[in-house]
Amino acid sequence: MNILELSEQEIGRRESLQELRNMGIEPYPAAEYPTDAYSDEIISSFVDLPKVTDEEGNEVPEKATEENSRTVCIAGRMMGRRIMGKAAFVELQDSKGRIQVYVTRDDICPGEDKDYYNKVFKKLLDIGDFIGVKGFVFRTQTGEISVHAKEVTLLSKSLKPLPIVKYKDGVAYDKFEDPELRYRQRYVDLVVNEGVKDTFLKRATVVRTLRRVLDEAGYTEVETPTLQSIAGGASARPFITHFNALNIPMYMRIATELYLKRLIVGGFEGVYEIGKNFRNEGMDKNHNPEFTCMELYVAYKDYNWMMTFTEKLLETICIAVNGKPETVIDGKTISFKAPFRRLPILDAIKEKTGYDLSTMNEDEMRQSAKALGIEVDETMGRGKLIDEIFGETCEGTFIQPTFITDYPVEMSPLTKMHRSKPGLTERFELMVNGKELANAYSELNDPIDQEQRFIDQMKLADKGDDEAMVIDHDFLRALQYGMPPTSGIGIGIDRLVMLMTGNAYIQEVLFFPQMKPEPKQPKASKEEWAGIGVEEQWIPLFNKAGYYLLSDLKDVKAQKLQMDVCGVNKKYKLGLDNPKVEEFQKYIDAAANQG
Repeated sequence: MNILELSEQEIGRRESLQELRNMGIEPYPAAEYPTDAYSDEIISSFVDLPKVTDEEGNEVPEKATEENSRTVCIAGRMMGRRIMGKAAFVELQDSKGRIQVYVTRDDICPGEDKDYYNKVFKKLLDIGDFIGVKGFVFRTQTGEISVHAKEVTLLSKSLKPLPIVKYKDGVAYDKFEDPELRYRQRYVDLVVNEGVKDTFLKRATVVRTLRRVLDEAGYTEVETPTLQSIAGGASARPFITHFNALNIPMYMRIATELYLKRLIVGGFEGVYEIGKNFRNEGMDKNHNPEFTCMELYVAYKDYNWMMTFTEKLLETICIAVNGKPETVIDGKTISFKAPFRRLPILDAIKEKTGYDLSTMNEDEMRQSAKALGIEVDETMGRGKLIDEIFGETCEGTFIQPTFITDYPVEMSPLTKMHRSKPGLTERFELMVNGKELANAYSELNDPIDQEQRFIDQMKLADKGDDEAMVIDHDFLRALQYGMPPTSGIGIGIDRLVMLMTGNAYIQEVLFFPQMKPEPKQPKASKEEWAGIGVEEQWIPLFNKAGYYLLSDLKDVKAQKLQMDVCGVNKKYKLGLDNPKVEEFQKYIDAAANQG
């Protein structure tokens, strides 16, 4: 990397790196560092030494030493350092928390040579460096449980400075809170911002509890293809790629449904998969194109059974994460205590809008949507219209967990017809905090009916619906061998974690959410600089001085341009021969002519 691309602090750290190596100290040692304790456990298990009687007969705390105290070996990042001459206090952050370390010159340099403290520890180590500490545990005079270091080892040199928050008069400075930076540099976010790591530990608890409940119920976790020849199992726009070995287009899966149902056909009674799905659609606070979903299919069950199972599952997860069946998000307390409300979708629309869609044909629905101020077009069939009306007028109003049930057949091409309500299906979506959390069916296992549903979907595609399903002939063939009555459900893990951790943005619960390309400083090309006479070796100096485009030379005095650019040469001791003022005037004139 060109030194001119680095900040002053980065240059200083690289100089320290080289000086350490010159002293024979490896900044990135390969050997194991045998830690045996963590900060939280040291603090929670600490026991004060018994009091002793001094010469005057008073009871005083016994002085902690290496012989009478617990010895530990810990490692982590140095997040703070206060040097007071021959002694210093370090704030060390490990994977469990933070603990204070007390360092003295004579303890870590017991011999005559004090360079390791005076030079290495005080000058060549930086905030953010990983260090190892061997010492004993004690309580300081101010009452803080700390580690008295007998040995300090550099384990990894940090070349970029961390954005450490500073406080003055109760005001915080240099906070790392810009969402754009936090999501793009999650590794920094995890280090410097409290609570971020806790969110992802809770996410792990959600998935672990989900898996435990399903395993204990006797269901088998499986894996199905991520690359699929047909993107099926949901209505969504897929990501498309190309399989070179077979010379065919392939799709990143939008759902795992059709493969999991094939396994039910094959004799599994209950299967589930926790994995990534991909939908080439928009990004916002509730959607990421790459998301995690759990899908479960159980033979001989229906959607009524699945609602009861889902209630118990989510209540168990909420208790595991929060210690109780409630969570708080957006200032609202949401209870996952079973049972949840169950409400048919057409009843929900009538309840919220006053329109009874059950008695309307497609044209009447379209007019009703327009009357409600909802944008619709002629490509939308009955199912799409109901979906739009519900989404615009109802979905956001269901805060407490609510099962919206009995969707029209046009909205549910993989769902069994309702046993008592013509034109409807045995499907539910679970709404929580105004958003869909789960989608479930009594699965369609009639191969003839399923084929016709696929054909109807293709008609919608012909009308312009780019999310309509295509026919999966192999899945139809599987159904023809016979699939038992089955209920299935898909639960969005990311949204579930949002609810359980009280986060309103999906980006907060994804380690590395999808981001726009990182913006870069626009710069003139080498050819453009050459066109005004600037040699290639001088281009980085112009850039370092703040001149990136030829237009940046406009209205600049030649003397100032020379002082700025040649000042970089002097400051960084680059040893280049400085051009005269007349040369810089030629650059300015040539740039003006090109403009």
